[in-house]
Amino acid sequence: MEVQRFAAFSDGHAGGNPAGIVIGDAHPDAAEMQAVAADVGFSETAFAAPTDGAGHWRVRYFSPESEVPFCGHATIALGAALAEREGRGTYHLHLNEARISVDGAEAGGIYAAALQSPPTWHAVPDPGLLVGALDLMGYSAQDLDAALAPARIHAGADHLLLALGSRSRLAAMDYDLDAGRALMTRHRLVTVMLVWRAGDGVVHVRNAFASGGVLEDPATGAAAAAFAGYLRDSGRAAGGSIDIVQGEDMGMRSLIRAEFSAVHGSSVRVSGTARRLP
Repeated sequence: MEVQRFAAFSDGHAGGNPAGIVIGDAHPDAAEMQAVAADVGFSETAFAAPTDGAGHWRVRYFSPESEVPFCGHATIALGAALAEREGRGTYHLHLNEARISVDGAEAGGIYAAALQSPPTWHAVPDPGLLVGALDLMGYSAQDLDAALAPARIHAGADHLLLALGSRSRLAAMDYDLDAGRALMTRHRLVTVMLVWRAGDGVVHVRNAFASGGVLEDPATGAAAAAFAGYLRDSGRAAGGSIDIVQGEDMGMRSLIRAEFSAVHGSSVRVSGTARRLP
């Protein structure tokens, strides 16, 4: 079994979030895919198998500790791998709980890819979850950005959104991995997304991914789509785009662009570049 490695949402020839990609005629069984993902050690590995000869692929995503329903950065990496293998095009992906697409193209050793996310929704988080998350991260209600209320956000997977009022509080993110895993597992979250608005449509982000056994994700496309949907669906942005900077505090700067229409709950286009890793 060949595992390809790409860094998705890269900043040119640097940064990005590493993902494993396995493309085969059929999927191995779930236990084997889980073992491969654990051995690769990246936050996610995507497994793709063709369902027909017309650009349709069955895709499953595994973190080192669990299967996840949707992973944005691994989808961008898969778009790069498919572009390398099949050529420039649009590929239709059948996930466990949704059907999406990814465009892939290559130019000068850098791959460009864009996915269309599953539909979005958001909800007020359970009070116990909010209190538990703030306590986990060492934040108080005074650290939050009053203009962006905490929310449970979704675009193929569930995330808790906490918007912070300063860049320094974002940089201070720290938590216990085991306690974070317990909280996220109990509340069926994939990540806790911390956001600071830099202005002019730019936000800086950190994503705690303890549910997958990873302290922090350098780039999280699924959460980016969910956040863009939250902005639109809550009336904070009628339509347009946002640019997300993630991974800076890890030394793995990643760049994500999310574009969305004004249609409530509709898919978000998430794009970026990817680079092949050794």
